Amino acid sequence: MTTPALARRDFLKASVAVGGGLLIGFRWLTSDAAAGIDAGVGAPAVAGGAAGAAGLAGAAAGAAAAKHAAQFMPNAFVRVGTDGRVTVIINKAEMGQGVTTSLAMLLAEELDADWSRVGFELAPSTPEYGDPIYGMQMTGGSTSIAHMFEPLRHAGATARALLVAAAAQSWGCAAGECSTEPGVVVHAASGRRASYGDLATAAAALPVPTDVPLKDPASFRIIGKAMPRLDTPAKVAGTAIFALDVTRPGMLVAVVAHPPVFGGKVRSVNSEKTLAVPGVKQVVTIGNGVAVVATGFWAAKRGRDVLQVEWDPASDASLSSAALHESYRALSRTPGLVARKEGDAAAALAAAARTIEADYELPYLAHAPMEPLSCVVELRPDGCDIWAGSQFQTVDQGAAAAVIGCKPEQVAVHTTFLGGGFGRRANPVSDYIVEGVQVAAAVGAPVKLIWSREDDLRGGYYRPLWHNRLRAGFDTRGALSAWTHTVVGQSIVAGTVFEAFMVKDGIDDTSVEGAADIPYAIPALQVELHTTQPDVPTLWWRSVGHSHTAFAVESFMDEVAHALGEDPLALRRRLLAGKPRWLGVLDLAAKHAGWGTPLPHDRARGIAVHHSFNSWVAHVAEVSMQDGKPRVHKVVSAVDCGRVVNPDTVVAQVQGAVGFGLTTALYSAITLQDGRVEQSNFHDYRMLRMHEMPEVEVHIVPSEEPATGIGEPGVPPVAPAVCNALFALTGRRIRKLPIRPEDLAGEGSAR
Repeated sequence: MTTPALARRDFLKASVAVGGGLLIGFRWLTSDAAAGIDAGVGAPAVAGGAAGAAGLAGAAAGAAAAKHAAQFMPNAFVRVGTDGRVTVIINKAEMGQGVTTSLAMLLAEELDADWSRVGFELAPSTPEYGDPIYGMQMTGGSTSIAHMFEPLRHAGATARALLVAAAAQSWGCAAGECSTEPGVVVHAASGRRASYGDLATAAAALPVPTDVPLKDPASFRIIGKAMPRLDTPAKVAGTAIFALDVTRPGMLVAVVAHPPVFGGKVRSVNSEKTLAVPGVKQVVTIGNGVAVVATGFWAAKRGRDVLQVEWDPASDASLSSAALHESYRALSRTPGLVARKEGDAAAALAAAARTIEADYELPYLAHAPMEPLSCVVELRPDGCDIWAGSQFQTVDQGAAAAVIGCKPEQVAVHTTFLGGGFGRRANPVSDYIVEGVQVAAAVGAPVKLIWSREDDLRGGYYRPLWHNRLRAGFDTRGALSAWTHTVVGQSIVAGTVFEAFMVKDGIDDTSVEGAADIPYAIPALQVELHTTQPDVPTLWWRSVGHSHTAFAVESFMDEVAHALGEDPLALRRRLLAGKPRWLGVLDLAAKHAGWGTPLPHDRARGIAVHHSFNSWVAHVAEVSMQDGKPRVHKVVSAVDCGRVVNPDTVVAQVQGAVGFGLTTALYSAITLQDGRVEQSNFHDYRMLRMHEMPEVEVHIVPSEEPATGIGEPGVPPVAPAVCNALFALTGRRIRKLPIRPEDLAGEGSAR
């Protein structure tokens, strides 16, 4: 998605904050944006530092804005108190990725703030806090830093200019004679100094400048430095507020019985036993199930355990993963829609002196965040308030408003901390939010809706099941002459408001990303797509389409290297000639991993490189077999994500991505039988355990290029690096995830 030009910068208000101080509202507008739209001035903090206020624009409006480059592009607020405290109001969800710190660093750098005096609040759901590119309030696609890098720097620079102007006015000198030190304005000629807190009230009364220069990056003292995270103290102390922590006067707790088969409907309900459970207050049939409402979670759960619901079966009650894999395999052998075509791959394959082919299969995957889904809903006569760890505030507003028949701006979403998201808390139909509003409307009281982990694993949204078929041809000289890749799987946006601008000529770009844009120099290349429609709800999942295409592409490239008798690193380097950022991470990871140097006889290395979310990541995995099972000892990673804001965040995100990627490579799979999900909790949907986590060594490529994403790019190369290492060790090819120990026994190619 291209970034529209930000044609003019308007600072809309400067006013004295509650208790005195400087509060500046910012918004970014395209040249044809309507004039005269007021910016809000923030809202008082609520539990956990989350702020809440009414918002504007529903789901459809947000989608349209994202498609048409968003005419109204707001920015964050900065508040400088009379006590010298600087508060950055963060418009992105904090789900552990450290965004509250990194975004605050951008503003604090240009403000020249004293970092020890910087704090944050999570933004209210008002249009001022929409993403400046997508035009809606959301967090996803590894875009937080990339999209907010310049706007927040301008915000900080302008606040600093106002403080300097206030000091100059007070001292009767020119602003150009003044400079700043952290949290202080200085007049060197006279030796006068004034703290930001002392100047805040006067600065609030001054006209806001419109074109303030930014710092030369050479003078950065915060951006690019490892800074302590602002959200850590509250999380360590246990005072950080997640949606599960929120309480409201008179609040009840609800759980929902969902259909056991996707698409099932309620036929009849017998609630006699449920209503006899102490604490149960009501049983309510809602759109997608039956809610049990009680004084607490355990009463609601016990009530649901004895609830008798007869379900109308869905049309796909016989659906199974095995049948899907079989049908996808057959479909991959038929022509699909062409997503990329370079040369004549079919002719090149037909003329090839030698060909190889392979099928790569990947299962459905759940997001499985550590904090289960929940929200608190409280109705008002003119709307409602929602407390949730939301990644999709604008869409949630529109969905909630549709339930109770009010305008989206009458719904306030108070964003709390998130205990993991990975895309699950950003779904187009706002499933758990809608259920919370439906139940609250039915019972006439504040309601905390909780999905247990079992509820989410068996009735949530999933990364699609995928089949990738690849073929390669070699000419008479032994050179790689042809490459075809057929992708089979579901679209994650089909049937949603996003389909209109994310699906082009029948191709969902997210299905083929990482395949249709591979960088390797291959004379003839063709990528095709078959989009399937089983009745299984699918959704973006950490790294989206790259999560399956990288496994197929980087594993098959390893197969090509071995077929040519060439070192896998050397082949990649040759086919990536002239692509410096690809080569940069590849060479850096290989160097620090000691690629080519001897290892003990029971260990081997594998390599993979991938580009996603405008960042480049290479992994070298070192593996062995222990007790008949694969063991990953070390992963050496190199990352190029442009200019780095907080190096500690980059390292942490890559480390987390390795753990996340290993979980899916070694353990995770959602399987269907008779239309039902077979997994229910972490005992049969395994997570990587702490003792299984390898050493992860992260190297960052120094760069002055624009900042890009880091939350997701580390995931895609993990599985192929590990599987390539296992091949080097065992001679067995893993072409189906998750890895099973039995696939590594014996000799020759595995599944």
